[in-house]
Amino acid sequence: MLLLNPGPVTLTERVRRSLLQPDLCHRESEFFALQDEIRERLLATYHLDPQVWTAVLMTGSGTAAVESMMAALVPANGRLLNFENGVYGERIAQMCAQYGIAHERAIGSWMEPITLPAAPAGFTHAAIVHHETTTGRLNDLKPVIKLCHERGMGLLVDGVSSFGAENIDFGAECLHAVAATANKCLHGVPGASFVIARRTALAKAASRTYYLDLGRLARLQEQRNTPFTPAVHAYYALVEALREFADEGGRAARYQRYAALAEQVRAGLADLGIHPVIAPEQSSVVLRSYHLPPQTPYSQLHDALKAQGFVIYAGQGDLSKMLFRISTMGAVTCADMNRLLKCFAQRG
Repeated sequence: MLLLNPGPVTLTERVRRSLLQPDLCHRESEFFALQDEIRERLLATYHLDPQVWTAVLMTGSGTAAVESMMAALVPANGRLLNFENGVYGERIAQMCAQYGIAHERAIGSWMEPITLPAAPAGFTHAAIVHHETTTGRLNDLKPVIKLCHERGMGLLVDGVSSFGAENIDFGAECLHAVAATANKCLHGVPGASFVIARRTALAKAASRTYYLDLGRLARLQEQRNTPFTPAVHAYYALVEALREFADEGGRAARYQRYAALAEQVRAGLADLGIHPVIAPEQSSVVLRSYHLPPQTPYSQLHDALKAQGFVIYAGQGDLSKMLFRISTMGAVTCADMNRLLKCFAQRG
């Protein structure tokens, strides 16, 4: 079965075999060597200076990393401006409400780019979802970075579905942290996630949560330690996925691979009269959303494709009635996409 949903991904045999390594106690030096290598390789993904940035690992999904970032990096006296144009932007607002973080929501249409307020005042931080997989839109970080620079705000980015493929401007001084996960563009397995944090921002981290306390996790990992039992086998898979990522040419190669596969699918579906919901130039290469064919409910399309060995993804909320989503992450090939397109053609 090939997974064309936005994570978890279809694994390569190399990563799958890594799960069969010996059981390992998380208090032994071998585990800390594993943890150190993962953290170093995560920074190398975007060629980041370890004197400026650190990678903080945790056990949990990408949402755990986002929650840890939000709970730690907006101070007690801080106020957040949250940009929203999809489910995952809304999720950040829900986190803020649960933790009592002062915030204001800049809510836009799920079908439109982020709209920036004219002159926001009184905010210490801003948050945005880079790749909003609700629709497949890639939110442009440049105007948000410009606004944060002008207004003295630190920027927190949900990069869960973009890290490892899309460009992220880590050179922007206002960028304080990016949260992401193992089981999307890096092609690991669920269970490991991380925050790439600027050290100066992390030094001021608040402590609102226990298990997901970003500051404590960072301090202990710097000391070759860990506060709790991590998902050791998920870490095995992540380090192997990162080695494979580097062997295949790094982020630029992964971007090009996704872009080629995404365009192959777009062009092939267009020939069948099935068109994207968001223009390709505004979409991520990681995932695209498409209008459902006329008179075809999602469940019918999903089940027909699953019978042929493909798992696609529904729209969220009311969008389930109008669109479906296809991701090209993981161990999928041009030949796989040709077969997928043939399945679509045979439906008609």
